[in-house]
Amino acid sequence: MAGSKPRVALLGIPQDVNSSFLRGASEAPARIREALRSPASNLSTESGLDLGDPERFEDAGDVEGPIEPAVEAILADGRLPLILGGDHSITHRVVRAIAARHRPLDLLQFDAHPDLYDEFEGSRSSHACPFARILEEGLVRRLVQVGIRTMNAPQREQAARFGVEVIEMRAWDAGTRLAFDGDVYVSVDLDVLDPAFAPGVSHREPGGASTRQLLVALGGVTGRIVGADLVEFNPRQDPYGLTGPVCAKLVKELVARLLLP
Repeated sequence: MAGSKPRVALLGIPQDVNSSFLRGASEAPARIREALRSPASNLSTESGLDLGDPERFEDAGDVEGPIEPAVEAILADGRLPLILGGDHSITHRVVRAIAARHRPLDLLQFDAHPDLYDEFEGSRSSHACPFARILEEGLVRRLVQVGIRTMNAPQREQAARFGVEVIEMRAWDAGTRLAFDGDVYVSVDLDVLDPAFAPGVSHREPGGASTRQLLVALGGVTGRIVGADLVEFNPRQDPYGLTGPVCAKLVKELVARLLLP
């Protein structure tokens, strides 16, 4: 890889076995790819980067089996992983693979929900629990959560226990720079956005961010972003096809951030 351009590998993880309430997130990778390829738009980012260049951006397909080996293969080849979920439980396994190569690692989570339950509906693998698992295993140095607006008592206790830095939606200033001094993994749960901008999610939570507010925040992240995911798009909740293009937009701008730190 010496002397070559950094490449971002798009990897779909169509799994939603750990979803609560509704299934359907497993269908998201295919729908996001469909939106990316739509002639209604193109593969240029707002910075002018053309993601049609195969030396910069490639599709690594979907993984149906164990997650960690698939992510490890991308990292071993010198590529940067951009993961399409799937429910949010996949982030635990992805971060485990990335932390094996990047230490210390910080984690930036955009989400309406903290996903810090010790267990949810009897499961410690629920999509409501991945960040508790990540912190228990000591995989990251810092966890910064942005856009939270469902923080109940059990999750506040968990946040205090693990020293999570929480920026709740009611206190989020769009101009706030999210500052890190090393390697960062970015996890974007689509329900960080207000349902007006992204209705195709299982757990709609009003009062969220706009698409532009999220893009500004992503653009202002300091540190070296070494991987990212976009999770919890549920196409079954998106009958008019409004959310797929939002996902495609976020994918393009995440690729740009991975390539142009």
